[in-house]
Amino acid sequence: MTIKSSRYTISLIVVLSLIWIGNSGFYNAMLLSFGAVSVLFVVFVAHRLEIVDEESQPLQLGSQIFAFWMWLLKEIVQSNIQVIKRIWLGPKSISPVVMQLKMSQQTDMGKTIYGNSVTLTPGTVTLDIEDDVMTVYALSYDSIQYLQGGEMDRRVKRLED
Repeated sequence: MTIKSSRYTISLIVVLSLIWIGNSGFYNAMLLSFGAVSVLFVVFVAHRLEIVDEESQPLQLGSQIFAFWMWLLKEIVQSNIQVIKRIWLGPKSISPVVMQLKMSQQTDMGKTIYGNSVTLTPGTVTLDIEDDVMTVYALSYDSIQYLQGGEMDRRVKRLED
């Protein structure tokens, strides 16, 4: 086991332990020991499957991810407001569009974060990602124009760097 691999293993142990403790709510010795055994078993299986790496534990995102989440939360709220306005204005305010957009992300994780961010934003859905092209459905052309502006693409690209 290399130093890099052990870093991801320790991260996996910490994350799984926090999930166990957070979901359990009970802190007696027996349940904590069951939790420890469960965590160690999952880590063992993950190592046997060779899936403990930078994709399963994206430590390289570090503190940048929290700033991105705050920005994305703001975008989700603003998009919700836009969708509600379109609902109130009626069917004439909705003009569905499907368009392909270029992506600047180089890693699978970056492309996944970008596609999921688009889908999380109300009024848009990522339909497909192939190479550096993403196919997006939007309720209106305004949403597509916003994505073409590239703000979300740039922010996700910064996570990769």
